[in-house]
Amino acid sequence: MADDQARPAPETVGYVLKGYPRISELFIASEIWRLEQLGLRLRLFVLKPADEAGHHPVVDRIEATPSYLPETTSLSGVGAGQWLRDNFASFRPALGRVAGRHPLRTLRAAAAATGQAIRARDGLRPRSIYLKEFLQAADVADRLLRTGDVRHLHAHFAHGTTTVTWLASMLTKLPFSFTGHAKDIYRQSLNPAGLLGRKMRAASFVVTCTGANQEHLRRVEPTADVHLVYHGLNADFAALLPTGSAAVRAEPVTVDAVPAKLAWERAVAAAGTATLAAERDDVSPLRIVAVGRMVPKKGFDVLVEAVAELTARGLELELVIAGEDGPDAANVRRLVAERCPDAVQFTGPLSQCELLALYRGADVFALACRVDADGDRDGIPNVMVEAMAAGLPVVSTAVSGIPELVRDGENGLLVPPEDPGALASALLRLAADVPLRHRLAAAGRETVTERFDGDVLARRMAGLFRGGQP
Repeated sequence: MADDQARPAPETVGYVLKGYPRISELFIASEIWRLEQLGLRLRLFVLKPADEAGHHPVVDRIEATPSYLPETTSLSGVGAGQWLRDNFASFRPALGRVAGRHPLRTLRAAAAATGQAIRARDGLRPRSIYLKEFLQAADVADRLLRTGDVRHLHAHFAHGTTTVTWLASMLTKLPFSFTGHAKDIYRQSLNPAGLLGRKMRAASFVVTCTGANQEHLRRVEPTADVHLVYHGLNADFAALLPTGSAAVRAEPVTVDAVPAKLAWERAVAAAGTATLAAERDDVSPLRIVAVGRMVPKKGFDVLVEAVAELTARGLELELVIAGEDGPDAANVRRLVAERCPDAVQFTGPLSQCELLALYRGADVFALACRVDADGDRDGIPNVMVEAMAAGLPVVSTAVSGIPELVRDGENGLLVPPEDPGALASALLRLAADVPLRHRLAAAGRETVTERFDGDVLARRMAGLFRGGQP
């Protein structure tokens, strides 16, 4: 079909994703579902085959069917020639169709990829990753040109996925945008030799999830149109919360993954008897929950040190860490074994129902976020929004976008990063001051309701895609 034979549908957006669905990216699935509810038609182009057995319930409600690109072998440890011999056959048909239809566009995109490979070279060797991303872009472009109904492309994460989308935009002449999140906009190694700025200049607009990120991106490329759209409370968690009530929904909540030895498991095992944290007046033991993948930027080691300090001072407490293991898991588990083995439990990943139950039975949510050695950092941790929505007072650090959610002394407590003593003092303050816990919890719920409503924020995204303002 020639480009001028059919105009793309005015509300069809092509999402380009590295992987889908992903347990760790519920915020993306929530965004897609909410945009569909607002009337946008979406197509999903996924660079990697599905590689996770489970997914969140919201994925089953999404109408768009993912279109997966060919699987590729790793570039690690192999040269470009060997990688091409192993993978080019998978991309040859799509590249041939695109090049035959738009030879000048194909040359331009190939030149852009080659130029970037040379600029970002390691010594004298061009970076092979841009060859791979050019072929993936050709595959995406071929699918776009054959369907003919997408009028805008959008990528999540500002490094590889956006590079593919940028090149696909060159091949199709479709406008594109992208959402930047965390390390993808801060680590120069992920966008070397000025690549992030080039993509920002080429994009129709850029979205990011914190005001701190927005300021950073505007410094990277002052001419770019950068919009702030918070993630908001994810769709699955929002569906679990009753409207206009602090009581837990009167339905059974499965928490089999939560260790049986926790003294407060019964309080969270059945929704009909669960105790809202802000209404629990006893302070022995103090129940602390932290959620996230065990990576350095989450600061679990700092939290464990704070817990160890408090137990050494005689405070009775229990800390539950829920989430996947990660690069820092061995270090965190070693600290627990050495410093406070009887005070800390690990649950592994939990479902949204299980997390709600865990939040409802706790007294405090704590996360000692930091900027790690490579510059990676959280924006606004989605789990922190969940905890506040569930009625937990929050203790965290004044890092990145967290102060945009948590205002110290108003709806939570903030301490400096890398300071176990300050974190311990904040936790002790909440243990001793039940009215303060109540006040912070109530203010936190109000903050989420007013500023992190996922439906409202999805309307801002829809407005951008429809050519207006958020």
